Amino acid sequence: MKSLRRAKWMLGFVALGLLVSGVTVWPLVSELKWLAHVVWGEGEPTGEVHGFILRTIDGLQATKVQYPFLLYGFDWLAFAHIMLAILFLGAMRDPVRNIWVVQCGLIMCALIPVLAGICIPLRGLPLCWFWADFAFAPAAAVPLWIALRDIRKAERGKATTAF
Repeated sequence: MKSLRRAKWMLGFVALGLLVSGVTVWPLVSELKWLAHVVWGEGEPTGEVHGFILRTIDGLQATKVQYPFLLYGFDWLAFAHIMLAILFLGAMRDPVRNIWVVQCGLIMCALIPVLAGICIPLRGLPLCWFWADFAFAPAAAVPLWIALRDIRKAERGKATTAF
């Protein structure tokens, strides 16, 4: 069925995004250095976000030297992303039977802005960081919504052909 094929592609897209965001946790310092260099070049901070990125790099480097065990939390963050990717890949096998995975994913997307809205000011991040985190919600919610719509369409098709 065409709708199930597209649903599987959408689930694969979400799984790939989760996998990439998971494995990119480990080289975070080098990624942030590269980002700062490409966007702002070398030198003193040129704004709130640039200053925050440079402070984050310094903080991660100091943590690695003085308290490396704290970075274990990043290992679990990466692990969680990879496990969620596996969950969505598993749902690709039978999207109709695993529609709950898609629904759960949509609930998680709805909760991203809630968590960001609470934790960003609580942790002292620049408020504009909310939009960076918020961007993950529609990036996953749109393909999941398409998959959900296609799965429901396939369910209706099976119900009418069953009689």
